[in-house]
Amino acid sequence: MIEFQSSISPETRAEILSQLDEIEQAEEVRFLFAIESGSRAWGFPSPDSDYDVRFVYAHSVDWYLSIHPGRDVIERPLAGDWDVNGWDIKKALGLLLKPNPVLLEWLSSPVRYRWNDDICKKLISFSQRVAHGNACLNHYRRLGERQWATYIDGRDAISLKKYLYVVRPALAIRWTRMHPEVIPPMNFQALMDGTDLNTDVTKRLAHLLEEKSKSKEMGDGSREPLIDDLVMSEFSQAREIALTLKPDKTDLRPAADRLFREIIKVTNHD
Repeated sequence: MIEFQSSISPETRAEILSQLDEIEQAEEVRFLFAIESGSRAWGFPSPDSDYDVRFVYAHSVDWYLSIHPGRDVIERPLAGDWDVNGWDIKKALGLLLKPNPVLLEWLSSPVRYRWNDDICKKLISFSQRVAHGNACLNHYRRLGERQWATYIDGRDAISLKKYLYVVRPALAIRWTRMHPEVIPPMNFQALMDGTDLNTDVTKRLAHLLEEKSKSKEMGDGSREPLIDDLVMSEFSQAREIALTLKPDKTDLRPAADRLFREIIKVTNHD
């Protein structure tokens, strides 16, 4: 397996932690976790890639008991290399019930800035009870096909970033087919390692990653027929599987309510 190498310098990490402290105080919330998403967590950043910081937080008990519900997201304006935003825990659990593959990815990020071990263990344990396979297949297929149609199809010279934005969903589909009970990892190298790719495809992907790491965020390159074939095959199989999928009938809302109440009590007791 290719070991994940974080591209977050100690100085940048310190700046991110400072921003998170400021948000926590200004918004009067408690962070449950804060992680890196995007290309720096996926394992294929460019030298000028943004920092995509995502987090989940909890308010005070009184905030949830208000007649008029408050806003359940915190978003900071895009500024320079910084893209920082997150969700309230009530919103996060509601999305997890769908389930939402984005939150599943956040919980598997290899780059953590803030991490409440006890609460995150409970969130991960709960996420493993959710039948995520169907949602992952449909989510990654739609995401990948949209990127393909917009940025790749019919073009010879393509953005390396957008190419990887197509390949990664295809590998997540492949992972879900091969390991239906295991959430696809966020990191691209881990996806490659766990999806039984042949040697030629692995070499082409390694070359693509190397080129992306040297180029600017919008650097261009050429398409690889073997990679195109892999992508088209996985999207096709996902469409076929979607025709046979049946909705999961398990009602996890009572369990989600209990977990939500437990988290709020803990975060307001400390």
